[in-house]
Amino acid sequence: MIDGVDHIVILAPEIEAGTAVYAALLGRAPDWRAVSDTGAATALFQLGNTALELVAPSGHGASAEHLRARITEEGPGLKSLAFRSTDIAGDHRAMSRLALSPTAVEEALSEDMAREARRTWRSFRVPPEHTAGIRWFFVAPEEGALEPAEVPLGHVHALDHFVINTPNPDRAMALYGAKLGLRLALDRSAPEWGVRLIFFRTGGLTVEIAHRLGQGEDAAGPDNFWGLTWRVGDIEAAHDRLAGLGFNVSDVRTGRRAGTRVFTVRDGTMGVPTLFISGGVD
Repeated sequence: MIDGVDHIVILAPEIEAGTAVYAALLGRAPDWRAVSDTGAATALFQLGNTALELVAPSGHGASAEHLRARITEEGPGLKSLAFRSTDIAGDHRAMSRLALSPTAVEEALSEDMAREARRTWRSFRVPPEHTAGIRWFFVAPEEGALEPAEVPLGHVHALDHFVINTPNPDRAMALYGAKLGLRLALDRSAPEWGVRLIFFRTGGLTVEIAHRLGQGEDAAGPDNFWGLTWRVGDIEAAHDRLAGLGFNVSDVRTGRRAGTRVFTVRDGTMGVPTLFISGGVD
């Protein structure tokens, strides 16, 4: 059973530069740093309702070469969704029954670079050809699960929502609703914005599926894991903090959701469209 999004993955060309960017953007240091024996460097930022994991090649192992090839082919940016499972064997059976061809459940271990600490988990993945191009992982944390640190109001404490663009909204409804089992919270066409919005809720965050009205439906076209909206307690403090760090930010404005205020980070986010939000329902 899925009870939230364990983490989202951004693929970075180089781990130190990527970590510096997101430590500044989020206003918090990474909670975990590791390098695998096969050359995958990771930095994990644990938030209140999910985590952000940066992954980059390091050295010349098999994982490093695979990651470099993906960056060359696809570019850096948002790549994967890892759903948190409370029953990894049951979820694996469910995905098999739904003909999504999950890989075998595997055990994994990570050791932090800077301290004597370790995390373990069990996981499997669903190939992207069965999920409209978005990589799905299912993760059951075991030893060493991380807890979020308290941060000032102008720093990021949670992920409000992420956006997946789809050319086929009915397929997305079937994947994220009927097959994955997420709770449907909204399905609305908004001609004034030129978009149909489908919201699913899980674990205190929103999965937003967006379909551009007027573009028609492409039954076979892939979905695109597009952007992130970070939640802060004080939007003005967050705006001032990022502007002071040299980020190119828009003015603070009223959000589409009642009671919210937002601003956009225009660039400097490794190609990830980025919004900050405060107010409304957390």
